Amino acid sequence: MKRKNLVNRLKLAEGDFERIRKSVQDAELRTNGEIALAATSESSDYSFYELFISVVLGAVAFALLIPLYGQIGALLDRTFWHLPEWYLPSFYGIVSFAVIALFFIAANVPALDRVIIPNAAKHRAVYNRALRHFVESGVYGTMERTGILIFISYLEREVRIIADTGIASKIDQGEWDLIADNIALGVKNGNTADALVEAVTKCGDLLEKHFPAKKENPNELADGLFILEAGI
Repeated sequence: MKRKNLVNRLKLAEGDFERIRKSVQDAELRTNGEIALAATSESSDYSFYELFISVVLGAVAFALLIPLYGQIGALLDRTFWHLPEWYLPSFYGIVSFAVIALFFIAANVPALDRVIIPNAAKHRAVYNRALRHFVESGVYGTMERTGILIFISYLEREVRIIADTGIASKIDQGEWDLIADNIALGVKNGNTADALVEAVTKCGDLLEKHFPAKKENPNELADGLFILEAGI
Protein backbone atom coordinates (compact mmCIF):
# COMPACT_ATOMS: atom_id res chain seq x y z
CA MET A 1 0.00 0.00 0.00
CA LYS A 2 1.47 3.33 -1.06
CA ARG A 3 1.77 6.34 1.23
CA LYS A 4 -1.19 8.13 -0.37
CA ASN A 5 -3.43 5.09 0.04
CA LEU A 6 -2.52 4.70 3.69
CA VAL A 7 -3.09 8.39 4.35
CA ASN A 8 -6.52 8.10 2.71
CA ARG A 9 -7.41 4.98 4.71
CA LEU A 10 -6.42 6.75 7.91
CA LYS A 11 -8.58 9.68 6.74
CA LEU A 12 -5.81 12.19 7.21
CA ALA A 13 -5.69 15.52 5.41
CA GLU A 14 -2.49 17.47 4.85
CA GLY A 15 -3.52 19.90 7.57
CA ASP A 16 -3.81 17.04 10.03
CA PHE A 17 -0.09 16.36 9.82
CA GLU A 18 0.59 19.92 10.94
CA ARG A 19 -1.94 19.58 13.80
CA ILE A 20 -0.23 16.42 15.00
CA ARG A 21 3.23 17.97 14.71
CA LYS A 22 2.07 21.03 16.70
CA SER A 23 0.57 18.82 19.40
CA VAL A 24 3.91 17.03 19.79
CA GLN A 25 5.75 20.35 20.06
CA ASP A 26 3.29 21.62 22.70
CA ALA A 27 3.52 18.40 24.72
CA GLU A 28 7.31 18.33 24.63
CA LEU A 29 7.51 21.91 25.94
CA ARG A 30 6.12 20.58 29.22
CA THR A 31 8.41 17.62 29.61
CA ASN A 32 11.94 16.38 29.16
CA GLY A 33 10.51 13.37 27.31
CA GLU A 34 10.32 12.88 23.56
CA ILE A 35 7.28 11.67 21.60
CA ALA A 36 7.60 10.02 18.18
CA LEU A 37 4.78 8.81 15.92
CA ALA A 38 4.84 6.45 12.94
CA ALA A 39 2.33 4.53 10.82
CA THR A 40 2.66 1.77 8.26
CA SER A 41 0.17 -0.07 6.08
CA GLU A 42 1.45 -3.45 7.29
CA SER A 43 4.29 -4.61 9.51
CA SER A 44 5.31 -7.57 7.33
CA ASP A 45 4.66 -8.80 3.80
CA TYR A 46 3.43 -12.13 5.25
CA SER A 47 4.48 -13.88 2.04
CA PHE A 48 5.12 -17.19 3.83
CA TYR A 49 1.53 -17.44 5.03
CA GLU A 50 0.12 -16.28 1.70
CA LEU A 51 2.16 -18.86 -0.21
CA PHE A 52 1.44 -21.63 2.29
CA ILE A 53 -2.34 -21.15 2.09
CA SER A 54 -2.12 -20.88 -1.70
CA VAL A 55 -0.27 -24.21 -1.95
CA VAL A 56 -2.79 -25.85 0.41
CA LEU A 57 -5.66 -24.64 -1.76
CA GLY A 58 -3.85 -25.88 -4.87
CA ALA A 59 -3.53 -29.31 -3.24
CA VAL A 60 -7.21 -29.26 -2.30
CA ALA A 61 -8.15 -28.42 -5.89
CA PHE A 62 -6.00 -31.31 -7.13
CA ALA A 63 -7.61 -33.69 -4.63
CA LEU A 64 -11.11 -32.61 -5.66
CA LEU A 65 -10.31 -33.30 -9.31
CA ILE A 66 -9.08 -36.85 -8.71
CA PRO A 67 -12.59 -38.44 -8.41
CA LEU A 68 -13.53 -36.67 -11.67
CA TYR A 69 -10.71 -38.35 -13.57
CA GLY A 70 -13.03 -40.18 -15.96
CA GLN A 71 -15.35 -37.27 -16.69
CA ILE A 72 -12.49 -34.85 -17.26
CA GLY A 73 -10.71 -37.35 -19.49
CA ALA A 74 -13.87 -37.85 -21.54
CA LEU A 75 -14.35 -34.09 -21.85
CA LEU A 76 -10.79 -33.63 -23.07
CA ASP A 77 -11.24 -36.51 -25.53
CA ARG A 78 -14.26 -34.77 -27.05
CA THR A 79 -12.42 -31.46 -27.17
CA PHE A 80 -9.09 -32.62 -28.61
CA TRP A 81 -8.49 -35.27 -31.31
CA HIS A 82 -6.06 -38.07 -30.55
CA LEU A 83 -5.44 -36.93 -26.98
CA PRO A 84 -1.94 -37.96 -25.77
CA GLU A 85 -1.75 -39.61 -22.36
CA TRP A 86 0.16 -36.68 -20.82
CA TYR A 87 -2.69 -34.22 -21.49
CA LEU A 88 -4.71 -35.24 -18.44
CA PRO A 89 -1.94 -34.99 -15.80
CA SER A 90 -0.86 -31.73 -17.43
CA PHE A 91 -4.41 -30.43 -17.09
CA TYR A 92 -4.40 -31.31 -13.38
CA GLY A 93 -1.06 -29.58 -12.92
CA ILE A 94 -2.18 -26.44 -14.74
CA VAL A 95 -5.39 -26.18 -12.72
CA SER A 96 -3.55 -26.66 -9.43
CA PHE A 97 -0.91 -24.08 -10.37
CA ALA A 98 -3.60 -21.62 -11.49
CA VAL A 99 -5.37 -21.95 -8.12
CA ILE A 100 -2.06 -21.31 -6.31
CA ALA A 101 -1.20 -18.29 -8.47
CA LEU A 102 -4.66 -16.71 -8.32
CA PHE A 103 -4.99 -17.05 -4.57
CA PHE A 104 -1.46 -15.78 -3.97
CA ILE A 105 -2.34 -12.66 -5.96
CA ALA A 106 -5.68 -12.29 -4.17
CA ALA A 107 -3.99 -12.74 -0.78
CA ASN A 108 -2.49 -9.26 -1.12
CA VAL A 109 -5.93 -7.84 -0.35
CA PRO A 110 -5.74 -6.61 3.29
CA ALA A 111 -9.18 -7.99 4.22
CA LEU A 112 -8.11 -11.48 3.12
CA ASP A 113 -4.73 -11.21 4.84
CA ARG A 114 -6.48 -10.47 8.12
CA VAL A 115 -8.35 -13.77 7.80
CA ILE A 116 -5.55 -16.12 6.71
CA ILE A 117 -2.70 -14.79 8.88
CA PRO A 118 -2.67 -16.09 12.48
CA ASN A 119 -3.23 -13.41 15.12
CA ALA A 120 -0.05 -14.41 16.92
CA ALA A 121 1.96 -13.81 13.74
CA LYS A 122 0.37 -10.39 13.27
CA HIS A 123 1.02 -9.33 16.86
CA ARG A 124 4.62 -10.49 16.63
CA ALA A 125 5.16 -8.67 13.33
CA VAL A 126 3.75 -5.39 14.68
CA TYR A 127 5.87 -5.58 17.81
CA ASN A 128 9.04 -6.36 15.84
CA ARG A 129 8.39 -3.59 13.31
CA ALA A 130 7.63 -1.06 16.05
CA LEU A 131 10.73 -2.08 17.99
CA ARG A 132 12.85 -1.79 14.86
CA HIS A 133 11.60 1.74 14.17
CA PHE A 134 12.09 2.56 17.85
CA VAL A 135 15.78 1.81 17.36
CA GLU A 136 16.27 3.11 13.82
CA SER A 137 14.56 6.44 14.47
CA GLY A 138 16.65 7.09 17.56
CA VAL A 139 13.80 7.06 20.08
CA TYR A 140 15.91 4.76 22.25
CA GLY A 141 18.84 7.15 22.24
CA THR A 142 17.59 10.26 24.04
CA MET A 143 19.88 11.63 26.75
CA GLU A 144 17.77 10.49 29.68
CA ARG A 145 16.14 7.50 27.92
CA THR A 146 12.78 9.28 27.99
CA GLY A 147 11.52 8.65 24.47
CA ILE A 148 8.24 6.95 23.52
CA LEU A 149 7.00 5.71 20.16
CA ILE A 150 3.36 5.64 19.08
CA PHE A 151 3.15 3.09 16.27
CA ILE A 152 0.13 2.33 14.05
CA SER A 153 0.00 -0.73 11.77
CA TYR A 154 -3.08 -0.52 9.59
CA LEU A 155 -3.51 -4.04 8.18
CA GLU A 156 -3.22 -5.62 11.63
CA ARG A 157 -5.44 -2.91 13.13
CA GLU A 158 -3.02 -2.56 15.99
CA VAL A 159 -1.45 0.34 17.86
CA ARG A 160 1.66 -0.04 19.98
CA ILE A 161 3.29 2.40 22.37
CA ILE A 162 6.88 1.57 23.30
CA ALA A 163 8.55 3.49 26.10
CA ASP A 164 12.28 3.67 26.72
CA THR A 165 13.80 2.34 29.94
CA GLY A 166 13.79 5.66 31.76
CA ILE A 167 10.02 5.92 31.33
CA ALA A 168 9.13 2.24 31.64
CA SER A 169 10.55 2.17 35.17
CA LYS A 170 8.14 4.88 36.32
CA ILE A 171 5.01 4.56 34.15
CA ASP A 172 3.18 1.24 33.91
CA GLN A 173 2.70 -0.20 30.42
CA GLY A 174 -1.02 -0.37 31.16
CA GLU A 175 -1.19 3.43 30.95
CA TRP A 176 0.25 3.35 27.44
CA ASP A 177 -2.03 0.47 26.43
CA LEU A 178 -5.12 2.51 27.35
CA ILE A 179 -3.91 5.37 25.16
CA ALA A 180 -3.14 2.91 22.34
CA ASP A 181 -6.67 1.46 22.57
CA ASN A 182 -8.16 4.95 22.25
CA ILE A 183 -6.06 5.60 19.15
CA ALA A 184 -7.21 2.31 17.62
CA LEU A 185 -10.83 3.30 18.28
CA GLY A 186 -10.23 6.68 16.66
CA VAL A 187 -8.74 5.05 13.56
CA LYS A 188 -11.71 2.67 13.37
CA ASN A 189 -14.16 5.57 13.59
CA GLY A 190 -12.29 7.67 11.02
CA ASN A 191 -11.01 10.19 13.57
CA THR A 192 -7.31 9.38 13.38
CA ALA A 193 -6.03 12.94 13.65
CA ASP A 194 -8.19 13.81 16.66
CA ALA A 195 -7.25 10.53 18.35
CA LEU A 196 -3.54 11.14 17.81
CA VAL A 197 -3.69 14.73 19.05
CA GLU A 198 -5.55 13.57 22.16
CA ALA A 199 -3.07 10.71 22.67
CA VAL A 200 -0.06 13.02 22.37
CA THR A 201 -1.61 15.36 24.95
CA LYS A 202 -2.19 12.45 27.35
CA CYS A 203 1.35 11.20 26.79
CA GLY A 204 2.61 14.70 27.52
CA ASP A 205 0.65 14.74 30.79
CA LEU A 206 2.17 11.45 31.91
CA LEU A 207 5.67 12.50 30.92
CA GLU A 208 5.33 15.91 32.57
CA LYS A 209 4.38 14.26 35.86
CA HIS A 210 7.56 12.19 36.00
CA PHE A 211 9.89 14.12 33.70
CA PRO A 212 9.05 17.84 33.87
CA ALA A 213 10.83 20.14 31.46
CA LYS A 214 14.23 21.37 32.56
CA LYS A 215 15.85 24.71 31.83
CA GLU A 216 17.63 23.13 28.90
CA ASN A 217 15.12 21.10 26.96
CA PRO A 218 16.50 20.28 23.48
CA ASN A 219 14.25 18.74 20.86
CA GLU A 220 16.07 15.45 20.25
CA LEU A 221 13.66 13.85 17.74
CA ALA A 222 11.80 15.06 14.69
CA ASP A 223 8.19 15.96 15.49
CA GLY A 224 5.08 14.71 13.73
CA LEU A 225 3.66 11.55 12.19
CA PHE A 226 5.90 9.60 9.81
CA ILE A 227 4.51 7.24 7.18
CA LEU A 228 6.72 4.16 6.77
CA GLU A 229 7.10 1.78 3.86
CA ALA A 230 4.99 -1.36 4.19
CA GLY A 231 6.68 -4.44 5.55
CA ILE A 232 10.18 -2.96 5.35
